Amino acid sequence: MENVDIAIIGGSGVYDVSLFDNVKQVDIDTPFGKPSDLITVGAFGDRKVSFLPRHGSGHRISPSNLNSQANIFALKKLGVKQIIAASAVGSLKEDLKPLDIVIPDQIYDRTKLRPTTFFDDFVVHTGFADPFCPSMSKMLYDISSSKGYRTHNGGTYVCIEGPQFSTRAESRVYQNLGFDIIGMTAIPEAKLAREAEICYVTVATVTDYDVWHEKDVNIETIIENVMKNEKAVREIIAEALEKLQPDDTCPCQSALAGAITTAEDFIPDESKQELMPLIGKYLKG
Repeated sequence: MENVDIAIIGGSGVYDVSLFDNVKQVDIDTPFGKPSDLITVGAFGDRKVSFLPRHGSGHRISPSNLNSQANIFALKKLGVKQIIAASAVGSLKEDLKPLDIVIPDQIYDRTKLRPTTFFDDFVVHTGFADPFCPSMSKMLYDISSSKGYRTHNGGTYVCIEGPQFSTRAESRVYQNLGFDIIGMTAIPEAKLAREAEICYVTVATVTDYDVWHEKDVNIETIIENVMKNEKAVREIIAEALEKLQPDDTCPCQSALAGAITTAEDFIPDESKQELMPLIGKYLKG
């Protein structure tokens, strides 16, 4: 459709339209419904970049109600090969302070209600041992560190269902299990991006200490710190867009190779048609 190279997923505050030329909005249908909002597409140098507000304009969609299948599928239809996702998180470690930046390398899934695969009609076992693209993660860590932001390389992001925050008991258990940050959006985004063979990385900005700390988490503090972190995230993304190059050799972009275990003849014709952007290159002809 548009041959977009890179997508940014996040709140509207991390997106600066002045970075891009020839900006327009596109309305995309998917087999899973509509994405969270219209997708903004623009040119950054010789590359096309898209932006999708994860929670829709006005931050109106709850984490549990996000149509992540439609979001990721729409980006795949645009041709996206690399996703930078911005996410506000709570800290489960004393040394991960509010306003710090974390580039996580692992996820622990504690969600309960969300579809986590595109493939309901046939079996696809996709590798997910390393949920974030290692090469993109290293680049973002290097960029953030070079700009003087307190940045942490690696860490486990525990993704909870929400929209409620954790109980104190849950927060302490997550601490004792060795998790580093807590949020509500990395799952199923990361799983679906892997199934779509798109490199995916998260820039996690710490807004609070969750409820294990002596100071309780509240939405006013989170919003205040999200706004303080917006400038940092915009700067990191802007430099990443300058440096990112297509990498067809990245394992993320061949994640379905050998993963489709159902014989092709038994994949329903309807699924073949609807999921062609995902499985087309693995089907004969």
